[in-house]
Parts: sequence; C-alpha cells; structure tokens
Amino acid sequence: MREFDLEPGEHVVKEARKHWFIFLMTLVPYAVLTVLPFALPNLLRLVGPLAPLAAYLTPKEPLVRVALSIWLLAVWTGAFSAVTRYYLNLWVLTDRRIVDIKQRSYFNREVSSLMLNRVQDVTSDVSGALASFLDIGEIRVQSAGAQDEFVMHGIPRPMQMRDIILKYVAEKADPNPSV
Repeated sequence: MREFDLEPGEHVVKEARKHWFIFLMTLVPYAVLTVLPFALPNLLRLVGPLAPLAAYLTPKEPLVRVALSIWLLAVWTGAFSAVTRYYLNLWVLTDRRIVDIKQRSYFNREVSSLMLNRVQDVTSDVSGALASFLDIGEIRVQSAGAQDEFVMHGIPRPMQMRDIILKYVAEKADPNPSV
C-alpha cells in the first residue's frame, strides 16, 4: 500500500531515505539519555556535597524504580518516534514525478508531488569533509510551478540521484529524440 497512487503505466524508478549516518546521529541522544540514570549515582559520588544522595539512587528503592521506568518509557518513546520518522520519510522517483513523503509526527503526514515535465533545474550539493567521505548531500529541484524548490536533505549519493532525475527529466522533455 503506497501513500500515493501510481498513474496507469507509471513505475517507481528509485526510492531514497535519509542516509543511515544521519539516522544514527538522531539516535545518539536517546542512547545517552538511556544510560544517564544508571551513571547518575557514580557521577554524584564524584561531586563531594552530593555524594550522600548516591546511596538513595539504587534500583532497590521502589520510588527510584518507578522514576526509572517513567524515564526509560519517555526516552524509548522518543527513540521509537525517531525510528518511525526515518522509516516513513521517503523520496520516491517515478518515471513521471518526484514524490516527497514527510511524516511530521505520528498523525501528521505530508505528501508532495512534482511532475518531471515541470522541472527546470536539478542541483546537488555535498558540503563538508564528513559529508564528502560518506557521500551525503542535498538535492534541489526547481520547478516552474508555485513551489519554487523541492529539497531533499541528507540524501545518500546525491550526484547519482541527480543524474537519474535529469535522465528522466530529459525523457519527459523530448520523448522521441532524433538520432
């Protein structure tokens, strides 16, 4: 089941999500927040005046267990939300259009479409040493319509995706090239 219907004769050329490294970096804060309550007693022991509090922060205490459970539930819910957004945010290139599916929150989804025959310019950009090493960048597609730019951030292999888009844009511009 797709978030959009394909037209008769239309087929999907390529689907792309954000690069895995960007996804991994969105999960790092959740990993830190998961470990934090377990490291807190040891951190408190390093601070002289707060050292006596460390003895009360053991998982044997019922109140500490409840607080830890609530904390972990909140952190894991946030991490699950990040995983869901990564999986549901998608760029789809068909032989006729580009579709951008954005999951803003659990119950807020936006699906945008740009017909390839309206594309005027496609630009790819890779900025920075890490982005160059991992081949992460963005693609800007300018159209003739009301929406000036269609931007794909954090896309893997942006030059390859740009070339594929340009190939299908050229086919839509001149469906019967003379050789």
